Amino acid sequence: MAVRAVRGATQIDADDRDQILEATTELVSEVMSRNELSTDDVISVIFTVTPDLTAEFPALAARKLGFHEVPLLCATEIGVPGSLPRVIRLMAHIETARPRADVQHVYLRGATALRLDIAQ
Repeated sequence: MAVRAVRGATQIDADDRDQILEATTELVSEVMSRNELSTDDVISVIFTVTPDLTAEFPALAARKLGFHEVPLLCATEIGVPGSLPRVIRLMAHIETARPRADVQHVYLRGATALRLDIAQ
């Protein structure tokens, strides 16, 4: 087993608690599914949001998915002029037998524009 990092991002329409939780649930679920992970494989997850999202912590969605013993951290990104608004990102540190090249990074909704080089 090796320690790897999985990246992901999604975009929502408004700074709305339900949208943050729904989009984060979708993102975390896709990361887990595409990489065939269980919560036991996850070491920690860092969530970031753009400065325009303040209605809820994305980590709450992960807790509701069963990430009770996984360390989770939420942070606000730096506000870069012209950057994509209303984005939730994650970086999950995992244990996996997959080679680095086979780790599936997940970009959903409008956040696909952030990484056009990664097949969705």
